[in-house]
Amino acid sequence: MKKVRKCVIPVAGMGTRFLPGTKAIPKEMFPIIDKPAIQYIVEEAVNSGIEEILFITSSYKNSVIDHFDRNFELETRLEKSNKLDKLEIVKEISKLANFSYIRQGEPLGSGHAIKLAKSFVGDEPFAVMYGDDVMMYEKPVLGQLIDIYNQKDCNVIGVQEIDPELAYKYGIIDYDDKETGKIKTIIEKPKNEDAPSNHAGLGRYIVKPEIFDELETLSKGAGGEYQFTDAMKELMNKQDFYACKFDGKYFDIGSQQGYLKANVEFALQRDDLKKDVKKYIKELKIN
Repeated sequence: MKKVRKCVIPVAGMGTRFLPGTKAIPKEMFPIIDKPAIQYIVEEAVNSGIEEILFITSSYKNSVIDHFDRNFELETRLEKSNKLDKLEIVKEISKLANFSYIRQGEPLGSGHAIKLAKSFVGDEPFAVMYGDDVMMYEKPVLGQLIDIYNQKDCNVIGVQEIDPELAYKYGIIDYDDKETGKIKTIIEKPKNEDAPSNHAGLGRYIVKPEIFDELETLSKGAGGEYQFTDAMKELMNKQDFYACKFDGKYFDIGSQQGYLKANVEFALQRDDLKKDVKKYIKELKIN
C-alpha cells in the first residue's frame, strides 16, 4: 500500500460571491486574521504528512503562487529593519512543501481541474482539498482521513452531520453500511426530502489513481461542468469508499457568512486577540 504524500488543491474558481472584492484578489488570499485562507489549508496538509502540493490555478491567481514563493526584496527589507521574527515567518512559508502549479485554461468544473493533475499524481493515492474549505481542529482533518486510508486501503471522503434542511447545498452520503462507514454512493445536492442521510462531504478526499480513468470518460454534469463527485460515483462501482466522520469545525470561506465566522472563531483561539474580541462582542448591542 502506497503512502499518501501528494495533494491537489483546485483554486481556479472566480469567487463571484465575493465580488467586487475578488476582482483583483483571489478569495483564497483573503486573510483570516493575518494569514491568507489558503495557507491554513496548506498547513493542514503538511501537518497531515503531505510532501508535495499541486495548485490548479487560473490566469488571475498569480498571488497564490507568489505567496508560497520566496520574496527576496521583502526578506531583505525585513532583515535591514531588524524585524527578524517577521523575516522568519515569511521565509518559512516557501519551505512548507514542494509546490507545483498548473493553470486550468477554461472554467470547466472540479473534475476537469483534477484531471489536469494526472502527471503530477502518477500511480499514487492522493489527497484533494478544496480552497474554499477551512478547518479548525486539534488533529488535522486530512490526517484523520489518511488514518482511515491506512487502515482500510480505500478511498475516503471527509464528512460531518449537517442540518437536514440544508441537504440541498451538499453532496450527501448514501451508506452501504453506516456502522462501518462504507459508502454506497454520493448524491449531489438532493432535495431535502430525498436525502439518504444528513452526512455531507466537506472538501477533504483521499482517492486512488484509478480516479483518472473515470475522469477521462466523464460527461458534463451539474452546471454544464465536469464534476469530481460524478467521477467518484463511477469509481464507487469498482473500489471501496469509506466516510471519515472527522473531528473539527468546518468553515465555507467561499461564503460571506462562513468567512466572517472563521475570522471570529480563529481570533478567539489566539491569546493576543481573544480578550479584546470577547469584549467587543459583549459590548455590541445586537437586536
